[in-house]
Amino acid sequence: MTEPHRPDAQAADAVVLSPDALGSALRDIVEFVDDTGWEQPPILFALVPTSVLAERQPELVSPDDDSELSPIAQEPLHHATTDADLERVLATTSWPDGVAGAALIQEIVIVPPGSDTEDSDTAVNRRNGRTARLAVGALRDGRTLALLHLRPEPGETVDKLELRTASDLAPELRAALRQTLAD
Repeated sequence: MTEPHRPDAQAADAVVLSPDALGSALRDIVEFVDDTGWEQPPILFALVPTSVLAERQPELVSPDDDSELSPIAQEPLHHATTDADLERVLATTSWPDGVAGAALIQEIVIVPPGSDTEDSDTAVNRRNGRTARLAVGALRDGRTLALLHLRPEPGETVDKLELRTASDLAPELRAALRQTLAD
């Protein structure tokens, strides 16, 4: 992950991204956050074409970096402790033209079927639920993706990162991130 910067808008617009670019960037983000452990605040990321970043700020890109998008971490959202807080942050966020996409990673609690889903923050649901990381991304061309990374159970050994997705995973968050990229 690199420090924030302002890429050239015209160079970023000229970059054509593969169908896998967003998924690869989200995986990089999950791996980056996973290295810091659990119980982290939500973090927003700007997604900048790596080729543009390498051209404008080569010191920020490793010579062997073949990724299409470079996630650039913004300040952690320590103050976004509720869904309403996060909604306010996203509603007031915009990105410069040179940013090809945006991503957010946050920890959530998945409650078992049949639980009281109207108030998923209750102590009972947290105790019965399972913690996971939700990584959601959107690109200026309209593509969105959400990935889920379940927190290992106590004593569970995990050799590699396992991510899950579904077409109906986090539709409101996908739309909110896409809106941060709107002109």
